[in-house]
Amino acid sequence: MSLGTLFLEALSTGVITRSEVNWVTARQNTFNRTEEAAAQRLGRLIDQGCIQLGNRTSQKTGNFQGITSSNIGMAHGRPSFP
Repeated sequence: MSLGTLFLEALSTGVITRSEVNWVTARQNTFNRTEEAAAQRLGRLIDQGCIQLGNRTSQKTGNFQGITSSNIGMAHGRPSFP
């Protein structure tokens, strides 16, 4: 796993797991400048509530519903999905 991959996964799902947070904190002393910036941004997104601490559900079950303009609502000033 790389920090870039983790950042994109958390950003796309809106969720970061406790083990991923632990992974970031355990390796933060080895990050280069770009990775440090990504980790700081990740922290800000968590603080702002854009990324939640929790568990991801698998999208491999075939129940994934595509995002369209008809199934996007707004909750608390942010898009909410069914």
